[in-house]
Amino acid sequence: MNIETEILVKALNGFFYIYLPKQKCFSKNTVDSYKAAFKLFLDYMLEQNNSSLSQMSLDDFNKDNLAGFMDWLMTVRQNSPVTCNQRLMAFRSFAKYLGIRDFALTSVYADICKTPTKKTAAKVVDFLSEEALKTLLMQPDTSNRTGIRNQCFMCLMYDTAARCQELLDIRLKDLFLNGNAPFVYLTGKGNKTRAVPLMKVTVNHLQRYLKLFHPDYGSRMDDYLFYTTSHGERHPMSRDTVQVFMKNYGRAAREICPDIPERVHPHQLRHTRAMHLYRGGMPLSILSEFLGHASEETTRVYAYADTEMKRKAIEKAIPKAVAFDENPIWDTSDDEILRKLAGL
Repeated sequence: MNIETEILVKALNGFFYIYLPKQKCFSKNTVDSYKAAFKLFLDYMLEQNNSSLSQMSLDDFNKDNLAGFMDWLMTVRQNSPVTCNQRLMAFRSFAKYLGIRDFALTSVYADICKTPTKKTAAKVVDFLSEEALKTLLMQPDTSNRTGIRNQCFMCLMYDTAARCQELLDIRLKDLFLNGNAPFVYLTGKGNKTRAVPLMKVTVNHLQRYLKLFHPDYGSRMDDYLFYTTSHGERHPMSRDTVQVFMKNYGRAAREICPDIPERVHPHQLRHTRAMHLYRGGMPLSILSEFLGHASEETTRVYAYADTEMKRKAIEKAIPKAVAFDENPIWDTSDDEILRKLAGL
């Protein structure tokens, strides 16, 4: 292995095992995603340029190779523009890391940043109307244990606007239901923990659920809040389980309420809560913290998507006195005037 390749390998090792997990506190899933991007790049370099890792150096991470890699992802692997852009972010992060390690390598960062992202369609926020949400939450059969569990899960997911995995990771010790301000601790991306307040109605659902599923609540605080039982043993409830029962409830709710979309999925409740809070007047900065977003820019998607608030704002901006008059102020039969008005 030549010296240039050795430098590259050491840089990659430090990036994946020190910088991302320990300095940036990225989650294992994010680190694995970044690793996947680099593995694909190595496959591309071998396939298109006949260059293996043993022949590569930091100089191979340039805008021309990355632009070709982005095109290869779309044409050969048929990745979406969103996926391609996510891959590119991994290389920009690596280039930034190189600049931190050695100021002389900041030119690498500048070069990689010249690689254009792929154009993507405007993101559509899929959320439920208040009537649709109410109908969906009424679908579980609360005369049995499973129905009580599923209804509690959906109510808690809506109230906290949690990601599905954040809810599945809740342990009993994360709940604080006593006192005037009940809340729950959620652990989000990058293992960042945030405290989320709970509404009284949600606390009632939780207390009913705890009596049935955790009668020993208080003595086994490390147990997962939501679980399934197999062969007499408890296991954390899976995302597949959540997706299945929400899909079924969505299908049943659609027969009652036409506002229910054809596809109902767990993340919809997070979007729904965020949109309802934004429409209720919650500032984007607070909403961003509530949702556990790393950047407020991520939260702006709800402002962009809320066409109803835009319509109302436009209506307020147009004074009633300036309403369009059906009777024109000029003589529409005068051809000369009409030509002047048309700019002819």
